[in-house]
Amino acid sequence: MTDAILQIDHLTKQYPGFLLDDVSFSIPKGTIMGLIGENGAGKSTTIKAALDLIKKDSGSVTFWGQELSSSKHLKEDIGVVFDGINFYETLTPTKAGNISKAAYRQWDERLYLDFLNRFELPANKEIKSFSKGMKTKLCLATALSHAPKLLILDEATSGLDPVMRDDILDVFLEFVQDENHSILMSSHISTDLEKIADYITFIHQGKVLFCKTKDELKYRYGIIRCKTKFFNTVDKSEILACRKDGYQWDILVADKEKAKRRYRDAIVDDVTLDDILLLYVKGDYKE
Repeated sequence: MTDAILQIDHLTKQYPGFLLDDVSFSIPKGTIMGLIGENGAGKSTTIKAALDLIKKDSGSVTFWGQELSSSKHLKEDIGVVFDGINFYETLTPTKAGNISKAAYRQWDERLYLDFLNRFELPANKEIKSFSKGMKTKLCLATALSHAPKLLILDEATSGLDPVMRDDILDVFLEFVQDENHSILMSSHISTDLEKIADYITFIHQGKVLFCKTKDELKYRYGIIRCKTKFFNTVDKSEILACRKDGYQWDILVADKEKAKRRYRDAIVDDVTLDDILLLYVKGDYKE
């Protein structure tokens, strides 16, 4: 993809008991990519391998067409937030900002102070006194204050209450408004991704099951809910995933309007990302 900020091709990493298997996807400029999958699916491994934090076995990762190791300045354009604090907890946000100022040529002190104020973070209190949510906000403030073009977030909103999480999502939408910035966001909070993501990449057991636009998943996919007798009449070539729950079958299909026309006696519901995740992970699906 010529306008891709991040391009991952055939990324492979083997651990004892786990294989990240031939993962490929790309993130266009000005978009937010949501990375979903069950715990242990390979989301964090993908992110760490992309950032050269772990050594990949094979495949390629490029940012703006360059490998991360080929440019010492490339990392300045990437803001990273993991599910955990990046600073010594005896520091204050002011001291953490001074360290970041020395580390990044593009550091914007005024923007950093604005974020501390916006996120209601006391500048001179030790980080160890902060809640998990406050620590996350500090990491986000730091990541956003060195003028990154790409944000990579691994479960970064998991420690925030719903109100603050909503505020943070607005910050992310502001970040990509100029269409030159992008975000890769791993999250188990599917409602966050349903609100802001443009694309969804689903990793299951180390493999990419699909990479699709959120709108296609939200507006085209559907779930047929029916009894076993009706299930036996459904064209199996149309089934993406299915699961039996008691006496009812839930069947994931790629075209809910077609299913409504074809199976007029069945209930065909809209889907959520949680529905899709549950059906693929807990149900029977086809490769």
